[in-house]
Amino acid sequence: MNITSKLPNVGTSIFAVMSALATEHRAINLSQGFPDFDCSERLQGLVAAAMSEGWNQYAPMPGLLRLRERIAEKIDLLYQKTVNPADEITITAGGTQAIFTAITTFIKAGDEVIVIEPAYDCYLPPIELVGGVPVIYSMQAPDYRIDWDKMAALVTPKTKMLMFNTPHNPTGTVWSAADFVALQNLVKNTNILIISDEVYEHLVYDNASHESILSYPDLYERSIVIYSFGKTFHTTGWKMGYCVASPLLTAEFRKVHQFNVFSVNTPIQHALSEFLASPNEYLSLNNFYQAKRDFLLTATASSKFRPLPCAGTYFQLLDYSQISDESDVVFARRLTTEIGVAVIPVSAFYSDGYDGKVVRLCFAKKEQTLLQAAELLNTVC
Repeated sequence: MNITSKLPNVGTSIFAVMSALATEHRAINLSQGFPDFDCSERLQGLVAAAMSEGWNQYAPMPGLLRLRERIAEKIDLLYQKTVNPADEITITAGGTQAIFTAITTFIKAGDEVIVIEPAYDCYLPPIELVGGVPVIYSMQAPDYRIDWDKMAALVTPKTKMLMFNTPHNPTGTVWSAADFVALQNLVKNTNILIISDEVYEHLVYDNASHESILSYPDLYERSIVIYSFGKTFHTTGWKMGYCVASPLLTAEFRKVHQFNVFSVNTPIQHALSEFLASPNEYLSLNNFYQAKRDFLLTATASSKFRPLPCAGTYFQLLDYSQISDESDVVFARRLTTEIGVAVIPVSAFYSDGYDGKVVRLCFAKKEQTLLQAAELLNTVC
């Protein structure tokens, strides 16, 4: 058969590659973003109870209403924003499915989409699948900030969407209120939509707070805001998330969502609807993960790696330019195969492969794991 690939330049994800390499060489896996500790026993019990009670068939297409009501309560608590759970919240199979659905819902062939790089690797493929045109804004080390005048220069009459991510993966940058005002000015009097990827909303450190699109009415009316239960409750394997958008945008989103996955895991939705009733389950996450970040930084302080600022997410970037002039791909493979610590080369997050001699580590790990990895990293020279 003669098959023409719709994604000819896409191979296996760098996360799968490095995790497989870690398994092969029995390396400590700090590459892929998942915890090595378990989720709440109470949450597990709630899921088991929901299964035992018979909640094992299809949930409603938009998601269990009680869960959407809990999310609306959370949004009101955190962002003083009132959203209607009936027509502004949709439960999704994780953040990635929500991103894919949002892009394929609104982007047509020839539409331009501004993507801020380094970027999570699920952004570009769906744009290309529907014939959209990625327009890249490239941030670089060490500060990874946006020059909004340069960003504005990328906007054309064909610009349909802008991909926004805060806290930012992989850099750990957290956008400020000034950035949101600049974004608001950028899209004013345009038809530009925004996908705001906020899956790390609770992982903001050093007494800072998460700025959300939900707090800016003019931005919200043109935005699809995406969240992840997996990141919040240490359950990445459950693939549970949700999308918040105005009724107009939600109606269009659901047209595609219903033929993409239709609905998502019913017993977990029942469990989460009860679990979310206790805000303390997520409001202390910033302290929990900041302690892990600080533990890793202290444990690697004697190494030749230079840590870059991490204001959010559970990822730490390390500059290795004082150690080696190898490409970050070669260096990451060597760390995995020879040193025994798997990391991600940050060039994987750039469409042009920009190499700033920086690798990404995930610190969502037990302290024992982080200490073992740090002892190995301290030997690198």
